[in-house]
Amino acid sequence: MLRPGEALAVHGPNGAGKSTLLRLLAGLMRPAAGRLLWEGKDALDDPPLHARRLAYLGHQDAVKAGLTGAENLRFAARVSGGSVAQALALMELSALADLPVRLYSAGQKRRLALARVALSKAPLWLLDEPSNGLDTAAAASLGRLIEAQRGQGGMVIAASHLPLALERAGELVLG
Repeated sequence: MLRPGEALAVHGPNGAGKSTLLRLLAGLMRPAAGRLLWEGKDALDDPPLHARRLAYLGHQDAVKAGLTGAENLRFAARVSGGSVAQALALMELSALADLPVRLYSAGQKRRLALARVALSKAPLWLLDEPSNGLDTAAAASLGRLIEAQRGQGGMVIAASHLPLALERAGELVLG
């Protein structure tokens, strides 16, 4: 059970089931047995409601190469009411806002995907290998982003085969 403001770090080697667990929690897969509960009710009984409760970052960055960084974030901002400029600044991408994403490095694309998560008002963030491709400074930005989510009462479940800088987080080791 995860409570507001809490985080869970899911660790394990490749193939241990970290991504599968996050997909189950996101409602992208149905459990073979058991139920996924949210406040005591089956979360998968109302998929649209469950989808609004979470922001999911998978292995793929899910950004459109032909659009600029700012254009990639505009839809998410319209849904959330958040600020594209602020999300870009959080992940130190302001200088690249008007550049087509096809010119971004792998780390910059990952930071853009994280900026999209930052726009979400969802209480639960599910992050699969969120630090992939990030340099030291960007990893620190990720840590601040996660702490801001938690500080607002949000919850974070982050899966990684490498250590993540999650303060006061529970830990689940798979495999």
